[in-house]
Amino acid sequence: MMVNGVGAKSFTPFGNEPSNPPLPPGEGRGEGYLDISIAAQRLRLLVNGKVLADYPVSTAKNGPGQLKGSECTPTGWHRIRAKIGSGLPLNAVFKARRPTGEIYSPMLAAEFPERDWILSRILWLGGLEPGKNRYGEVDSTWRYIYIHGCPDELMTGEPASHGCIRMKNADVVELFDAVEAGCRVFIHE
Repeated sequence: MMVNGVGAKSFTPFGNEPSNPPLPPGEGRGEGYLDISIAAQRLRLLVNGKVLADYPVSTAKNGPGQLKGSECTPTGWHRIRAKIGSGLPLNAVFKARRPTGEIYSPMLAAEFPERDWILSRILWLGGLEPGKNRYGEVDSTWRYIYIHGCPDELMTGEPASHGCIRMKNADVVELFDAVEAGCRVFIHE
């Protein structure tokens, strides 16, 4: 099976997640989902038990956690609620989910050293588990949790984000093109 030029591989669990994770109430098991392992710092696109894509990621430097303001990566079932940035150039800069018109470069980074760079594409996540990652002080949507591009040099295999899931720019563009809004996302330790 091929999806956007990516061949399927047999599914091999990371070792610390359920091979068939339970879904939140009211959710049917569809064909595919994104599996994000905080321990392995990997994101996999799984369809019918086959790995169609496997990418390195960087999750929160503060580890897993649900609370607003914690700068932790939320766990559990989510859904891609919005795809932002279609057609923009690689390394396009976003601020508050809107393109600034800038293209990331080392010179721009030196000019704005304190920015948390959100680049190329955004997959905005919404939690599916009330009380865990949906509603109130744990709501992933209103914590503005995304899968997004970042400066490639920040992708060192270590957790370093402020809660989001960071990816290399070419990888996030490829993933963006391979998934639809509504795609389920399972984030686990």
